[in-house]
Amino acid sequence: MLIDAEYGTLEGNELDIFTTLVENYETKHFPIPACDPVEAIRFQMEQMGLEAKDLIPIIGSRSKVSEILNHKHQLSISMIHNLHAQLNVPYESLIGA
Repeated sequence: MLIDAEYGTLEGNELDIFTTLVENYETKHFPIPACDPVEAIRFQMEQMGLEAKDLIPIIGSRSKVSEILNHKHQLSISMIHNLHAQLNVPYESLIGA
């Protein structure tokens, strides 16, 4: 069976080629869209049991937190750094890459 193929064997090489072909096909035909930074923040808030007021020390003022969570203001570099450092939100999710 090809799935049980060992690295360095003919079957292993075939499996590696098939894997590469499938990955390329999926990337081309079914791309994964970039993550919305606000959704990443909201997800982490939910996971940690946080409310918007808990973001004030991380983002700034109450109004700034509201603007960020309502997509009315973009994250600054310092906000991205703080959210990553204090809430462990991946940088990739915060910059939408």
